[in-house]
Amino acid sequence: MSSIKINHAKKVYDNNPVIEDLTITIPDGSLFTLLGPSGCGKTTLLRMIAGFNSIEGGDFYFNETRINNMEPSKRNIGMVFQNYAIFPHLTVKENVAFGLKQKKVSKEVVEQETEKYLTLMQIEQFKNRKPEQLSGGQQQRVALARALAVNPEVLLMDEPLSNLDAKLRLDMRQAIREIQREVGITTVYVTHDQEEAMAISDQIAVMNLGEIQQVGRPKELYHRPKNEFVATFIGRTNIISAELFHLDGKAFLKFENGYEFPFEALNDEEDQKVRLSIRPEEFVRSKHGEIEATIVDSIYLGLHTEYLLKVPFADKVQFIEESTFNEDLGRGDKVYLSINQQKINVFNADGTKNLLGVE
Repeated sequence: MSSIKINHAKKVYDNNPVIEDLTITIPDGSLFTLLGPSGCGKTTLLRMIAGFNSIEGGDFYFNETRINNMEPSKRNIGMVFQNYAIFPHLTVKENVAFGLKQKKVSKEVVEQETEKYLTLMQIEQFKNRKPEQLSGGQQQRVALARALAVNPEVLLMDEPLSNLDAKLRLDMRQAIREIQREVGITTVYVTHDQEEAMAISDQIAVMNLGEIQQVGRPKELYHRPKNEFVATFIGRTNIISAELFHLDGKAFLKFENGYEFPFEALNDEEDQKVRLSIRPEEFVRSKHGEIEATIVDSIYLGLHTEYLLKVPFADKVQFIEESTFNEDLGRGDKVYLSINQQKINVFNADGTKNLLGVE
C-alpha cells in the first residue's frame, strides 16, 4: 500500500489554470474523499494521480516514488468509474480475472484471487452471468472486484455510485466502506454528494475552484468548518449577519434586530461585522426560548420534522427537531427558540475565515 503526496500540483486546460498550486497528503490505508461541486477540479486531480491527465507543475509521489512521468499501467492502481466499464461480452468471473491475466500471473493465482474477490464482493453466485443479467449495484460490485483483484497500491474511485438509485447507493456505500477497511488499501474517492462523503470517509478534502478549502475528519468539517463555503457545502446551515462588539472586555454577538448574547470565545477578537453559521438542529425549542418564530412551512420526515421559520432577524431559517406523535404544529403557529451557542461558527464579514481559530 502507499501514501500519496502531492506538492504544488498545477493543471492547465487551453491556457486556463484549473489547479494552480495544490498540496495534499493522503495517508496510507485511508479512505480519502475529494468533495466539491461540479467543475471544482476533483476529477481532474484524480486523473492526474491515475496518469490519465498531464501534469503541468508539481510533484506526485506514491510513498517515495515520484510518478509524474510514469505510465498509468506502471502505477499499480485500481480504477472504478461511475459507468462501471466492465466488459459486456465476458462473464462476471472473466471480468474479475481480466486484470490478473493481463499481468500474466499463474493460472493458480488467477483462480485463487478471482474466487477471493468474488466472495468478498458477494457476487460468487453470479460468476457465470453476463453483465446484462445483473443489476446496477451488482455490476458496480464486479467493477470493484476487478479493480481490487490485481492487488493495486492505490484504488481510485470516480463518482462510483452516481448511476445507482437511492436505495442501492446506501447499500453500496456501506459495502465500499466495509471492504476498504477489510482490504486496507489507500483509496481516493471522488464525489459531489456530501452525505456520501460523510458516511464513508476517514478524511475529506473539500475543494472549490481548484483549491482545497479544508481537510479533516467528517465531524471536524461539520462542526468546525474553516470558512463559509465549507459550512454551506457540508450539511445545511443558516447564515446570519451579525455584529461582534465588546462590553467591559467581553465579546457579544448582536443580530440586526438587536437580539444579542455573550460569546466569550471571541473576547480577543476586534469589533467587526460577522456572519454566523447556525445548523438547523442547533435551534432549540422551549417555552422559555427568547426568540419568537413563526412557522412558514414544515416537512415531516419520520424521525425528524423540518421547519422553515420566520424570525425577527431573518425571513427564513431552517429548524429541525425530533418528531413526536402528538405534535401538530402548522403554518402560522408561534414557537420559541434558543440557540445552542457552543455549536455555532462565526466567520469574518466575507466568510473566508472562521474566527474560532480553525486551522
